[in-house]
Amino acid sequence: MATKVVTEDQEISSRLEKLIENCSFCKTAKDEKLIRKAFKMANDAHKGMRRKSGDPFIIHPLEVAFIVSEEIGLGVTSIVCAILHDVVEDTDLTIEDIENAFGKKIASIVDGLTKISGVFDKESNSLQAENFRKMLLTLSDDVRVIFIKLADRLHNMRTLGSLPRNKQIKIAGETIYLYAPLAHRLGLYALKSELEDLSLKFRYPDVYNEISEKVKLTEERRLHLINHFSLPIIDALDRNGFEFNISGRPKSIYSIWQKMHQKNVAFEEIYDLFAIRIVFQPKLEFPEKTQCWNIYSIITDIYAPKPERIRDWVSTPKANGYEALHTTVMGPNGKWMEVQIRSERMDEIAERGFAAHWKYKDETSPESELDKWIKRIKETLQTPTEDALEFLDDFKLNLFSSEIMVFTPKGQIISLPKDATALDFAYEIHTEIGNKAIGAKVNHRLVPLSHTLSSGDQVEILSSDVQKPTLDWYQFVSTVKAKTAIKNALKAEIKNRTEVGKQILIDKLRELNLTPSSRILKKLVPAYDSTHKDELYSKIGSGIVNLDNLKEVLSKNTKNKWVRVWDLSVGRSQKKTENKEEFDSRGTLILRESVGNEESNYQLAKCCNPIPGDEVVAVRQDNSILLVHRTDCATAVKIMSSQGDKLVAAKWTQHKVLSYLAKIKLDGWDRFGVYNAITNTITKELNISMRTINLHGHDGIFNGTIDLYVHSTNDLNNLILNLMKIKGVDSVHRVEVTE
Repeated sequence: MATKVVTEDQEISSRLEKLIENCSFCKTAKDEKLIRKAFKMANDAHKGMRRKSGDPFIIHPLEVAFIVSEEIGLGVTSIVCAILHDVVEDTDLTIEDIENAFGKKIASIVDGLTKISGVFDKESNSLQAENFRKMLLTLSDDVRVIFIKLADRLHNMRTLGSLPRNKQIKIAGETIYLYAPLAHRLGLYALKSELEDLSLKFRYPDVYNEISEKVKLTEERRLHLINHFSLPIIDALDRNGFEFNISGRPKSIYSIWQKMHQKNVAFEEIYDLFAIRIVFQPKLEFPEKTQCWNIYSIITDIYAPKPERIRDWVSTPKANGYEALHTTVMGPNGKWMEVQIRSERMDEIAERGFAAHWKYKDETSPESELDKWIKRIKETLQTPTEDALEFLDDFKLNLFSSEIMVFTPKGQIISLPKDATALDFAYEIHTEIGNKAIGAKVNHRLVPLSHTLSSGDQVEILSSDVQKPTLDWYQFVSTVKAKTAIKNALKAEIKNRTEVGKQILIDKLRELNLTPSSRILKKLVPAYDSTHKDELYSKIGSGIVNLDNLKEVLSKNTKNKWVRVWDLSVGRSQKKTENKEEFDSRGTLILRESVGNEESNYQLAKCCNPIPGDEVVAVRQDNSILLVHRTDCATAVKIMSSQGDKLVAAKWTQHKVLSYLAKIKLDGWDRFGVYNAITNTITKELNISMRTINLHGHDGIFNGTIDLYVHSTNDLNNLILNLMKIKGVDSVHRVEVTE
């Protein structure tokens, strides 16, 4: 036992020394002393604590600090905060203790990284969403909170294997829903890719392992292809005096899976499994942008480019600060190859995002799109909604990856999300312009506020002082700024109507020598078809309800009504049928098939229609019913990231009696007899029932869908394999059922 303790202490000490040694910002003895001081405080506080993996707890904050320093490139303050990020949440130390030892700034960042504790109303909110909101609120003070939180999440994902399955699903779902898009938005490409890959690994382990193996098997051929492709480019760049580094970047496993999933293609059909990256050291006498295009010209003299695949992010960088020139060229052996051209500065910003962006920024630098995005987030956070789940939805809207550039009448560029409308543009200019907008001119043509904008549009907003936001507006705006402004305006209007209505009711009751009381309101609220008193006040204030019959309403005898309700409730059977929930030794819900009149222990979600064999997760509803979703269902992923405490790991037993609805999509050549062969294969050979068939042919090809009933994914996969054998059928795959 003593040997083990010594070994662990040596391991911990070794990691601390590695952290200090690799810290590029630890330039003075004072910096090193500060890190060691933070380590001593955290190590003493976490003494005796262990993670689920069995490792001493202190290894986690040290690893988070290493990611913050090495992989994100932050400085000493961030390293100290990373080491201390769990002490307040998990030990007896307080924020005051941190402030006394390290000052207000470090205490403020650690506070932002500390989860909410104490009493919490779980009925109306989500602890996960509330924690995320608290973390984001500190963005107004210090963006480093987000970077450290992302590093914390990355290390948790790297060590997720030691947690139970339901925790893995919850954390992986939360990661893909919020943390990976946030890393992408802040330009942390390497971090974002690893978070996506790890999320896939724990959500779909079999799929992840299969793609990973195939990538490894193609590695040797890939390296040969890179070398063969690169040699002429290397010679040409050398002749032109460029100092550069050229490498092959494999596509991430998540990106490969996403393309397979979205385009319904096999691994072998994805041609852009990797890209060639050229990172050059810029010559001081020429602008970086000019040198990027010079290298592009050299490459396209050797290989023919694909014109529609040029991506110029050196002239207009992405919203997350990314700068590069991308082109796709026809390489040897008839293979398309993507080439990325970057300077060393662009490469560091591409990998480390916002953290590197600050390194190259000075007072004379123009405001970047990333600066504007941070500013917009801060504006949103100044008036956050009370509902944490609603806040989470609003923030998710801000994590858009596709953006358009539109122009004001004076030529100023405004960046908006793809599918933004003229009203989004109005609110982006100013909240009051949005509130007063009545229409717009896009490229000098009059359009409604709901008009969807395209990149390059020039937009002018028309306004009126008598205009007010309406509920309809909320349906066609997509930016958080617009949604928040409309909500605030509508709330102000409702509040005003409520105050007016309340006063009208008080005056009417006064005429009857009465004053408002809970007894009177209990009688009036249902009488005027309202659900609560504020709704009644609002209806009175807006004129929907008039109180001319107030005296008659108050004088009505409701005794008989209550007697009838009481009689009905007494007459009901008190016996409730309870769903029997069965769990295995790991706490995983067993989804069993109900027989006869026996009730099932779960319900299937209509949004994704899972069938036995699908990877699934159960969600406990407020009425205790377990609702089963596919793990790739958008609704389930959102729940994973906001209400993870309601998740229950689930797996199917063998299902042979009941049939489940599934849909397949087919296409192929419209040869004689192909439809007959398809229906015979389904009904006669495999004895599967069809609900609807919708196949149609045109110009020698056919396509369409078939809804059918199967017992499990095994049945469905077997059916797809059999249909693929039919002459004339080109592709068959499962699609979402829409009912």
